[in-house]
Amino acid sequence: MILARSILFLALFYLWSGALSILCLPVLLMPRRATIAAFRFWSKGVIALLGVCGVKVELRGREHMPTGKALIAAKHLCMFDVFAQFAWLPDSCFVMRKELMAIPFFGWYAKKTRMIVVDREGGARALKDLVRDGQDRLAGADRQLVIFPEGTRGQPGVAGTYQPGVAGLYRDLSMPVALVATNSGVHWPAHGFLRKPGTIVFEYLPPLPAGLKRAEFMREMQDRIETASNALLGL
Repeated sequence: MILARSILFLALFYLWSGALSILCLPVLLMPRRATIAAFRFWSKGVIALLGVCGVKVELRGREHMPTGKALIAAKHLCMFDVFAQFAWLPDSCFVMRKELMAIPFFGWYAKKTRMIVVDREGGARALKDLVRDGQDRLAGADRQLVIFPEGTRGQPGVAGTYQPGVAGLYRDLSMPVALVATNSGVHWPAHGFLRKPGTIVFEYLPPLPAGLKRAEFMREMQDRIETASNALLGL
């Protein structure tokens, strides 16, 4: 049953995504916020389609979710962690690896919305570019800059290596950091196509204040995200 539902979901997912990618092409000629709205509509459709697999999506900690200018550090277990955030953040800006820009249609829309693209092999220069682009995207705009500190998708219950990019943004943007925990990888694995029934939870945690020392910031961020994510897993 799970196999059949997962295959049906994938078929509907690609049909929905492909059709919307073509139908929404005119928004590329409109202001950036029109493309953000298209992403939101697409994301809500994906969430609805997950019902085919018996998967529900729950958002917790709404009182901690920023709606204005913000920096957000989120746990990363699968690609749905990106898709879902489009549904509720009003003007999101994701830090994404450059390889994703090569995806037809998606890369065009990501460029239009001025997502931040990083070269994970770029070393110190990539970090400088990340901080510069982060300052640029938040200058004069109430956007929510979302970064996955681990840099890549991980396994549920396993803490990845938290990369220094988030610390650079935290230092130079001089603003609190909203934290997001999740159990998404249980129901939408990082690899493979099976979608397991249950409830995907995204939980916004109380933000870390601005001004912490780098070591303290990295330690507190990882501890809070991992502790909350493990709690969602029942660990």
